[in-house]
Amino acid sequence: MKTVYALVLLLLGACSQVNIDNYSPTKPALDLRSFLQGDLTAHGMLQDRSGRMTRRFVASMHASWSGETGTLVEHFRFDDGEEQDRTWILQHHGNGRYTGTAGDVVGEAAGSTAGSVFQWQYQLLVPWNDGQLAVSLDDWLYLIDENHLINVTRLSKFGFKVGQLTLMIDKQQ
Repeated sequence: MKTVYALVLLLLGACSQVNIDNYSPTKPALDLRSFLQGDLTAHGMLQDRSGRMTRRFVASMHASWSGETGTLVEHFRFDDGEEQDRTWILQHHGNGRYTGTAGDVVGEAAGSTAGSVFQWQYQLLVPWNDGQLAVSLDDWLYLIDENHLINVTRLSKFGFKVGQLTLMIDKQQ
């Protein structure tokens, strides 16, 4: 009986997944090529699987596009003194579809926009003990207005939530 109950809960959880297409009517529409242009600043935090804040950070970013290819350079400064750099190479494939690569991303990130929301998924290599661990990220970006975007990311391993990343990105004028 416990197995049946667990299966029902699993299926109900799968049915409640939010689909990017649900956001199609939301405004203003998010065009990543317009928002990710020039200098940006992000303030955010990491939480463990229980929701406890574990780290905070500030990130300076610079983005530019040449045709359908974009470059996003990120510099993170964490509250414990650690600094990290990441450079994304983004590709717009039309119809709001994007892919991206970065040095610490396994393979390719892929996602799409619908209305004011962008979602993409990828695996990120994170420092773990004396090595690295690949963690799956389900990244949701919500355009608030032309200068502000909120990013909420679920981090998981083997399908289980291991943490959450939340940040606010401000477009510099």
